[in-house]
Amino acid sequence: MAEGLVELVRAFRAAVVAFDPGVYSGEDCAVLVEELATAEKACVAARVRAAARAGSCGAHRERGFADVSDWLARASGSSSGSAKAALDTAAALQEQPEVKAALEAGELSMAQAQELAKTEASCPGSAASLLGVAKERGLKTLKEQARDRRVRMMSPEELHASQHRARAFRYWRTALGTVGFSGELPPETGLPIMNRLDAETDRLWKQAHCDVRGAAAGEAMLPTESVSAAERRSALAADAFVRLVETGGKGKAHSADLVIVCDLQAYRRGHAHDGEPCHLVGGGPIPVSSARELGKDAFLKAVLHTGTEIHTIAHFGRKTSAVLRTALTLGAPPLFNGITCAVEGCDRSYHLEQDHFDPVANGGLTSIYNMGPKCKPHHRVKTEQDRKAGLLRGKRRRRPPP
Repeated sequence: MAEGLVELVRAFRAAVVAFDPGVYSGEDCAVLVEELATAEKACVAARVRAAARAGSCGAHRERGFADVSDWLARASGSSSGSAKAALDTAAALQEQPEVKAALEAGELSMAQAQELAKTEASCPGSAASLLGVAKERGLKTLKEQARDRRVRMMSPEELHASQHRARAFRYWRTALGTVGFSGELPPETGLPIMNRLDAETDRLWKQAHCDVRGAAAGEAMLPTESVSAAERRSALAADAFVRLVETGGKGKAHSADLVIVCDLQAYRRGHAHDGEPCHLVGGGPIPVSSARELGKDAFLKAVLHTGTEIHTIAHFGRKTSAVLRTALTLGAPPLFNGITCAVEGCDRSYHLEQDHFDPVANGGLTSIYNMGPKCKPHHRVKTEQDRKAGLLRGKRRRRPPP
């Protein structure tokens, strides 16, 4: 039996090595990508299960390895840490049969299974409900929802204290002699920096691409480094970071550095009860006392609500009011936990654009019910669809909001 399985694996590997995508159609290759992805996940799960069994039998010692994770890391070309995490996940899933079955069937990646196992350890019973998210959405969405469940198991005061204890900053010299760094900051400190950095990066990105378009139109030629920077947003983000440190950056004139959502009764009372959220948009729960303290900051927007949906803000024209801009960035009530691209299956949550479902040129209103976030690629696709449908040719008579 074992020899037969080994022969099948070797035959499969030989077929994959001999694969030439040039002789297949695009649709055939797309189907093959999906099937290979499923097979890859199933193979990883089988490899870890086999490694766990080999380790329990001491087979790794016969190959000169004292630790089974070191042997698995060598065999798989990964680090010992990731190999150990995979083995620990396989062990933890023995108590979670549904997740274990999905992993073995190739419906989950090992990274998704690790996230589910970690969340189940902190929030018993959560793995089953998050399994559907793991199957239908990307790893990014799963991590965000799993993290949200884990942090909400802690009281806001305990979470806030843990976040402050976790703050850190490290720097080092890289192989190129550049300066590398990493760190952690509490959300009330880190989010304003991130928002200002994004704003400054967007400014540099637009400027670089305007320069490139100008050069293509016959204007002054650009230095090579300018063209390179226009192609690499990460390089522009580094420039934006330096400018932010040196000058503080210009920031966004129409956006807040920090947005707090707090139940109105909790804010007045000074503490929150169950079902009364108080959190930073994009940063998680905070104590009501911290919300009040942060409210002294001039760069803050506070949204005090009673859990009802915002639905009465509407006007004609494309320009959005300050109140509507804030409402559009909150996400769905009652949690108001931020926004992601509205296209199903897309997990992008940064650099989103507000799309009019019914275009303004077609008579659509600039209102919360007619607008939704889309990432740049999906926004371009939607605009092209509207153009082909003839919705951008002229303005129909304005309709009153429902």
